[in-house]
Amino acid sequence: MKQEIKIKKGIDIPLGGIPERRVVDARSIDCYAVKPPDVVGFTPRLCVAEGDEVAAGQPLVVDKNDSRLFLPSPVSGKVEAIVRGEKRKLMEISLTSSPSQHEEESKGECFNLSSSSPVWWMIKERPFGTIANPDHKPKGIYISLRDTNPLAPDMDFALKGREHEFEAGVKALSLLAEVHCVKAEGPHPAGNIGTIVAALDPINKGEYVWSVNAQDVANIGRWCLTGEYRPERVITVGGPAAKAPKYYRVLCGACMQRISETQLNNPSYPSLADPTCSTRIISGSVLSGTQIAANGFLGMYDQQVTFIEEGDQYEFMGWLMPGLKKFSFSKTFLSGFARLLPIKNYPLPTEFNTNTHGSVRPFLFTGSFERVFPFDIYPLQLIKACIVGDVELQEKLGIYEVEPEDFALCEFIDPSKTEIQTIIREALEVLRKETIA
Repeated sequence: MKQEIKIKKGIDIPLGGIPERRVVDARSIDCYAVKPPDVVGFTPRLCVAEGDEVAAGQPLVVDKNDSRLFLPSPVSGKVEAIVRGEKRKLMEISLTSSPSQHEEESKGECFNLSSSSPVWWMIKERPFGTIANPDHKPKGIYISLRDTNPLAPDMDFALKGREHEFEAGVKALSLLAEVHCVKAEGPHPAGNIGTIVAALDPINKGEYVWSVNAQDVANIGRWCLTGEYRPERVITVGGPAAKAPKYYRVLCGACMQRISETQLNNPSYPSLADPTCSTRIISGSVLSGTQIAANGFLGMYDQQVTFIEEGDQYEFMGWLMPGLKKFSFSKTFLSGFARLLPIKNYPLPTEFNTNTHGSVRPFLFTGSFERVFPFDIYPLQLIKACIVGDVELQEKLGIYEVEPEDFALCEFIDPSKTEIQTIIREALEVLRKETIA
């Protein structure tokens, strides 16, 4: 079912570095990684060891709490390294693809979509943002046909030539629940799944909805039609600090080193630890993505990489300056009045960096959150309920309707400089663990 909705609340951030609408084929990248921390609520148990040969779609890790759920290898090749963090937490499994094996990936006749499919991890469940539980009966499966994040890929452009696979994916998903393909008009976060679900059919306690990225729907369709597991995505690589913003066609979990070398002003810096680097690389949206190294890997659910300058330089007189080239939602700087001027196509400021322009301070009731938060929810009250851990109040205020990304704009414009998305994620984790206890 294709639907359209119109959202008025929100804001589009005029971030510089818009990608050129030309796709560069980067599927020849030979280094990949599967990162279990990218998947909410997934407790990994290894199925492979270093040096093992694996096939595309073969399980690398399974969930200790539900052995039906697993994360597959994106390519055929060899397991190069198993990386662990603090307390031996499994951080990533890196692989080197084998071109000869990759060309001989298995193909077959039509396959039915189930939890044993290598594409099942692409289906996410709300509340909590976990992999869809095959035991749950969702109210519907939602697909957003427009990503409104800053510099996100144009879905029509990204899916060009894959219409048949997309239709096959929708057909396969429709056997599980009613599918809603929704194109949202309006400023960000109109394209977020949370915004769409809140507008069409809000989630109550005990209810579930599933969602799938539009490009992953095509990947599901390909697998159902041919039996070929190839988690392919067209991603955008751009941002104010990118030298030549472009679209790239890659496989999920691809190493960004080759791409970073062409985009960084200082391509010699090898990792985040290099003090000479003045650029931050973000896998995902600049509002809610994860910082990675120049030789890091694309996040499992990400479809963009953003290059932005580090804002670690001291600014003389700070907010006392006119700020004609600074973005201002609250009109602290003169640039905040740009939209009020009777001048067509007034050049909005696009010189962004990571500077927060202030330190953490107590919450203020400014009413700003309500202007960018298109939910029938009191955002500030919900955030405070999450901070104090009042579960009953959180449920009354609609905690089951939201994910951290839904508060990304609130965090961006917050004069208190609070890490709101972290607060929401921690509160949701408490609730999730209570439901499975």
